[in-house]
Amino acid sequence: MDLRTPISKIMTRKIISLGPNENMQKVKEIFDTTKIHHIPILEDDKLVGMISKTDLLHFVKGYSGSSYDKVMDEIRLDSFLVKEVMTKGLAKLEPTDKIEVAVEVFKENLFRALPIVEGDFLVGIVSIVDILRYISE
Repeated sequence: MDLRTPISKIMTRKIISLGPNENMQKVKEIFDTTKIHHIPILEDDKLVGMISKTDLLHFVKGYSGSSYDKVMDEIRLDSFLVKEVMTKGLAKLEPTDKIEVAVEVFKENLFRALPIVEGDFLVGIVSIVDILRYISE
């Protein structure tokens, strides 16, 4: 294991993304049907934000499970757009950045995933799980 390896060696290249004008219901559907925890938000193929499963859970606050809460959750999910909930100020890495740089960013922040960009264009994503997988192999 060499933490000076470029992040491009471990980043995920197959990415599920959304546009900023999608409603939050689409976010919920993706998280409910996949194992991913972060969705990059692209506008004209450029990265403009990110939304996490945690963001969704904070957005949907109806934890009691009552039928009223479920109805209200569905209304909110259909009514709000991704751009109203997404994180806009993102830390980003480039494919040539070393894994150790990602480790430092994760240590200093509450991020669990980082978009990998070339210019403004998303080329991958790396998560804490990707790094742990790399270290354990």
